[in-house]
Amino acid sequence: MSDFVRVCALGELDDDTPKRVEVDGVAVSVVRTEGEVFAINDICSHANVSLSEGEVENCHIECWLHGSSFDLRTGKPDGLPATRPVPVYPVKIEGDGPDAAVLVSVTQES
Repeated sequence: MSDFVRVCALGELDDDTPKRVEVDGVAVSVVRTEGEVFAINDICSHANVSLSEGEVENCHIECWLHGSSFDLRTGKPDGLPATRPVPVYPVKIEGDGPDAAVLVSVTQES
């Protein structure tokens, strides 16, 4: 049994624009940037706000409330006020083109 869940089609993701999805009750921000797709927990570790409402730049997502930025590859913050990382999750792409399925697993962290 696979623990990966289809969250959207690749064509539904605009570059550098987070998309909030729910996977097994977990809020996840899915981001296509720099030719890759990343999945990061959607809740900022500093304040209980949605990261998917923030900006994406240089493989980082910024919390819109206080400006903490998290690396999409590791979940680690790169400056204050956040000091704790945010979980990141593995992503699989199945198929080709804009109809390819984007799958995320929240049962394991990357």
